[in-house]
Amino acid sequence: MVQASTSAALPLSGIRVLDLTLARAGPTCVRHLADWGADVVRIEPPAVQSEDAIGQRHGFDFQNLHRNKRAIHLDLKSAEGHAAFMRLVETADVVVENMRPAVKKRLGVAWDDVQAVNPCIVYGSISGFGQDGPYGHRAGVDQIAQGMGGLMSITGLPGQGPVRVGVPINDLVAGTLLALGISMALVERAKTGVGRWVTTSLLEAAVFMLDFQAARWLMAGEVAPQAGNDHPTGIPTGVFPTSDGHINIAASSGRMYERFCDVIGRPEWKTKPEWRTQKARSRDRAAINAAIGDITRTQTADYWINMFDEAGIPCGPIYTIDQVFADPQVQHLGMATPMHRSEAAGGDTRVVASPLNYSDLTRDIRLPTPEAGNHTDEVLASVGYSEAEIATLREKGVVV
Repeated sequence: MVQASTSAALPLSGIRVLDLTLARAGPTCVRHLADWGADVVRIEPPAVQSEDAIGQRHGFDFQNLHRNKRAIHLDLKSAEGHAAFMRLVETADVVVENMRPAVKKRLGVAWDDVQAVNPCIVYGSISGFGQDGPYGHRAGVDQIAQGMGGLMSITGLPGQGPVRVGVPINDLVAGTLLALGISMALVERAKTGVGRWVTTSLLEAAVFMLDFQAARWLMAGEVAPQAGNDHPTGIPTGVFPTSDGHINIAASSGRMYERFCDVIGRPEWKTKPEWRTQKARSRDRAAINAAIGDITRTQTADYWINMFDEAGIPCGPIYTIDQVFADPQVQHLGMATPMHRSEAAGGDTRVVASPLNYSDLTRDIRLPTPEAGNHTDEVLASVGYSEAEIATLREKGVVV
């Protein structure tokens, strides 16, 4: 049986991360690092607002994003606060931020400032549109990047008009990509002894996710339209009605199509001239989808899922979020993980687990989402500040 993992046993144990991030993209990056053992110190200004872009501190969004971290108050705008930050930089491995370029330069915490103090530092940045260029100065949020990155033009039903993806997908992917980039930079540093500035942006994440649709334009000059639930090439692939809802079916290859025809009791479709090839089925998509729907709506979703599963044809239910967490496979994977909190913070709860798995390691929540400034004294003491010095900083309002 796998034992609960301590920080010392995890892949990023011994790595100290200074977290200057706000909103979602930056914290998503840092959450990956924190979940797998990094000692993350979240740095917040003394005048912390009760609500930010992701809601209240004790709300579900903030609590899910900021677990496995410590938190300190530090006024980076003051000389003493800036000096304390740079002292933390001296012994840190990683700094992560998602400020606009002008803001971090004004605060004196940009790559050049930090690297001058610690040449081994890995410095990770997420921005809306990149660190420079014609839009480099702009603030960016997920939905703006969804539009500019083309995602909204291919999401939704044909003719529906632009539709946003149902989650902040650019924030999540940009954060995940930056965590990957930081991890690679740490591997490189182990060989060279030198840090790197690693950057990505919401716009780059959006264009990256266009993937084959982007290649379709770049290589063939084709602009992808909205396709709704229809797969661009695999047919039959899409959403089909059942007697109690809907299912997804993906019988995209020729062999799967033949097995599909047998499962639904229409073996004659295999030799029907209009549907014999993938290209032919694509031309007659509306007719074949309607014919399939007439059959699938006669039985329940579970009936079809079991039938297609036995035939090796990908098929699955279409869940609401409560149904997702009730699914036995999701429960087996442990995607809802417990987090123990104080009663003042709302008591014990569950958050979304890391989607990564390492052999012989668990992904338990080691530290609950911290209260504001909860670890200020211990973190400053770890870099040499005395109790008297911390008290003086507190009197000046540099820390709370």
